[in-house]
Amino acid sequence: MAHEVFHTIDRFLKKDIAPGVLLFMAAILALTVENSPLSWLYDTLLSTPVEVKVGALEIAKPLLLWINDGLMALFFFLVGLEIKREVVDGELSSFDKALLPIIAAIGGMALPALIYAGVAWNDPVALTGWAIPAATDIAFALGILAVLGSRVPVSLKVFLLSVAVIDDLGAIVIIALFYTANLSVTSLLLGGIGLCALIALNRNGVRNLVPYVIIGLMIWVCFLKSGVHATLAGVLIAFTIPMGKTEEDDHSPLHDLEHGLHPWVAFLVLPAFAFANAGVPLTGLSFEALAAPIPLGIILGLVIGKQLGVFGATWAAVKLGWVRLPENVGWREIYGVACLTGIGFTMSLFIGTLAFDTADQLNQVRLGVLIGSIISGTIGYIVLRQAIGASGKRRTMAPERERPQAAVDVPSSAPLTGPASAAATASSSS
Repeated sequence: MAHEVFHTIDRFLKKDIAPGVLLFMAAILALTVENSPLSWLYDTLLSTPVEVKVGALEIAKPLLLWINDGLMALFFFLVGLEIKREVVDGELSSFDKALLPIIAAIGGMALPALIYAGVAWNDPVALTGWAIPAATDIAFALGILAVLGSRVPVSLKVFLLSVAVIDDLGAIVIIALFYTANLSVTSLLLGGIGLCALIALNRNGVRNLVPYVIIGLMIWVCFLKSGVHATLAGVLIAFTIPMGKTEEDDHSPLHDLEHGLHPWVAFLVLPAFAFANAGVPLTGLSFEALAAPIPLGIILGLVIGKQLGVFGATWAAVKLGWVRLPENVGWREIYGVACLTGIGFTMSLFIGTLAFDTADQLNQVRLGVLIGSIISGTIGYIVLRQAIGASGKRRTMAPERERPQAAVDVPSSAPLTGPASAAATASSSS
């Protein structure tokens, strides 16, 4: 009996949907506890002081900030590894491959930010959260695609992943430029020296990860003390990790590290972050509360801005002849994915913690992100389910003699470039 239970759990954890489900469960648990008689326990837990002291160096923060500044540095480190892999040897490794998702991601970041800014324009305090709806939560988005099963074209998953990677990179740049204050030049200089040391290790062919970890921890502490958000250290450190293989060593340190970290981030770091940041009291909730600039701007940005930004930018780029749609993907599938990018859970909540610091403001952020993400995910699922079902039915009903006709526009001798090439490569490698 116990063996069957563990086998079932193991199978679940290996599914693409698992990280999204755990995120959802962690958020629901936080909401439930915060709105129960145990809310005092939830608040006390997150405010518990945690202190680390080594000689004169002392880091003392409540548990909530250890999660947001410490554990989330691992998440951003993994994001950095994924970005480097995609840029060096993935779907973003050439301009032709990257152009469509770059255009889509830019539209999906710009329009939500503009919508939020328009809603909060007369409230300077609320306006600081303009970047919150510009982010996408890839775990939830991929989880919904996984629910739809094998009918989802591989090229559609590649498109969503590429947009999400560029979206994450954009969020990192936004955090670095707009959510950094009170810089300590000394700490920043020490962190920079550490990064130079990691680059030197990489350039000299050092593939042992131990020195990278030791120096990386030092860099994280320096960034924590510098005023630049410590999670950015994770991204910069990730860019220095060796990726290539050698004749003596057939393993890539970056690939090994990415593979080893992924389950820890997916099944521990992100659920812990969701539990610590999704608890919002629902007592006294009203339409007036939702109409406040912060939650309204986030909801409209995620639900309207994301789908129109991604879909509109993609449509314009295709119509202008700059790019082509991925193979086996139509406009309804693109629109469904555009809706899924409105699930801004993890990164949106994280940016909210940087933009605001009062309990009331953070509760408004959580409320807006939760509602906007749920609406976007629901719309995206419905649209994709109908679109994929309809396209599958058309393929099934198509007469055999009509199928070769689709290849007339692109002869077999003609090279495929751009997104179509990326999609075709992904399909063949799967």
